[in-house]
Amino acid sequence: MAEYKGIKGFKVQYLSADPSNPIIGQTWYNSTSKNLKYTGVTTAGAWATGGNLNTTRAFLAGAGAGTQTEALAFGGVAPYTGATEEYNGTSWTNSNPLNTARSELAGAGTQTAGLAFGGATPAVTGVTEEYDGNSWANSNSLNTTRGRLGGAGIQTAALAFGGITPAVTGATEEYDGNSWTNSNNMNTARYYPGGTGIQTAALAFGGWTTTNTGATEEYDGTSWTSNPTGLNTARRALGGAGTQTAALAFGGKTPVPSPTTATEEYDGSTWTTVASLATTRAYLAGCGTQTSALAFGGEGPPNSNATEEWLGAGSPLTKTVTVS
Repeated sequence: MAEYKGIKGFKVQYLSADPSNPIIGQTWYNSTSKNLKYTGVTTAGAWATGGNLNTTRAFLAGAGAGTQTEALAFGGVAPYTGATEEYNGTSWTNSNPLNTARSELAGAGTQTAGLAFGGATPAVTGVTEEYDGNSWANSNSLNTTRGRLGGAGIQTAALAFGGITPAVTGATEEYDGNSWTNSNNMNTARYYPGGTGIQTAALAFGGWTTTNTGATEEYDGTSWTSNPTGLNTARRALGGAGTQTAALAFGGKTPVPSPTTATEEYDGSTWTTVASLATTRAYLAGCGTQTSALAFGGEGPPNSNATEEWLGAGSPLTKTVTVS
């Protein structure tokens, strides 16, 4: 009988724990769990449990910031908080809080170069703060004071859109790393939209007008274009990740209203329903890419500290060999 070494040219490793960063096709025996394992790929997307937030909260930064393995969570209601945490792909670590504790804010950027803007204290605010990987520094405020807005981009090229002033608005502003400049309004004024992408190629989806909406719009750095095909599940206060042509929408409040686990993928044209979140919630945050996203916080009710990691189709996935 042919042996694995003869086929692949190396022995099956004997390890006490799964490797931290296995490559596709790698095979090993876990002596602790007494399982033979290998790294394959997902045939369809799925959510997996991640490490819980240290501060249980909802209404945190709608866009979040960073990637699945280097994420940033900030703000929210626990009650009103400036709590900031960094995620390393396994667990959250507390960092220095926002200067202005608030909820219903938006975010952009990375774990070491984050941006927080807008929100409620509980009065709506235009306060903008920059994060350097350790602490927050105040910058120039939004031109339109608002909460429940959407965000996209990076710290030096961010986008703010939609929200409530307290009137529902479609106001759009661009940030250059110092100040905000008004741009063209959204076609559908709304608050609690999902958002993702970059300043010159952003995506807005869902939200509340006078009802929950699935409306989807694309921003080209100047103006918004409506896509006649919206989300399959109309909702507000949802999470988002990815780019304008490869986005992920998850969770949110549906027309009942009740929280949902619905997850959808966007290919630049249409939305497709995929595997649901494990934890039903709205008012959550998200970041990452369409194939490697992170969902955290939110409200079921009650407020949640749950973190979930999305592995899209084709992503590496550790599997256990079974013989039964």
